[in-house]
Amino acid sequence: MNDRNTSEPRIPEPQTFEVDLTAHETRRRAEVLAALGDTWDPIAAMEGEAEAYRLLYSGLDAEQQATYDALVAAGVLPASGQA
Repeated sequence: MNDRNTSEPRIPEPQTFEVDLTAHETRRRAEVLAALGDTWDPIAAMEGEAEAYRLLYSGLDAEQQATYDALVAAGVLPASGQA
């Protein structure tokens, strides 16, 4: 019988592992812009979002308007024209 393997296994010390994702993030952003293409207009996209926001909160009845006003006052929603 060989008892060489009866000693406790050694547990290695924790090691610090660092990854710099700067290059990956730069490449990801470049790929996103390439996928959007040359026709993407960020100003038009923002104006479209603002218009959608205006439409979403237009035509509210009195109760809905009161709820909207309370949410704006509480800071949950931005005031009209700030979206």
